[in-house]
Amino acid sequence: MHGLMERDAASQGDMANAVTRALVVRAQNGDAQAFGELIADHYDLIHRTAWKWCGNRTDAEDIAQDVCVKLGQAIAQFDGRSAFSSWVYRITLNAVRDLQRSTVRRARHSDAYAEVAPEKQAAEQEEAATSGQLWQAVRRLPDKQRDAVLLVYAEDLSHAAAAEIMGIKEATVSFHVHEARKTLRGLL
Repeated sequence: MHGLMERDAASQGDMANAVTRALVVRAQNGDAQAFGELIADHYDLIHRTAWKWCGNRTDAEDIAQDVCVKLGQAIAQFDGRSAFSSWVYRITLNAVRDLQRSTVRRARHSDAYAEVAPEKQAAEQEEAATSGQLWQAVRRLPDKQRDAVLLVYAEDLSHAAAAEIMGIKEATVSFHVHEARKTLRGLL
């Protein structure tokens, strides 16, 4: 009975992948409806991933919108060597990193901003306090460690799937997760 359920799940996954591949081909050929279906099918993944990486609803929404635009611009370059969802993850991670870099640049001017809009700063602090100490600590990890931990634990992906998304070897993902655990022990 258990083997039958596993085959049914695998069969459903294969069908979903075939549907996604067909939508990608149609979108690459300029079919706006197919592209809209791809976005609808993957928007929750994009938003959830952005939320977990940045821990801020407003930033997650901005990142998700940015990723949707980038997908529209880059769909023609998707070559199918990886799963479409892995490609979407990579684009989302790059968008998160872009936002983080711009946040660091903006932080230089944060004192002036706090004087202009102190209520927003307080709201962001309150939101960060509710997102959990552990995930806050994870977000402070070095990039590769943070990415590995979030993909493996927050997204519940295998080390192999995380390696594909990160563009590194599976053993390297395992190393980053191991190092992150040691770092987190010190942070917490």
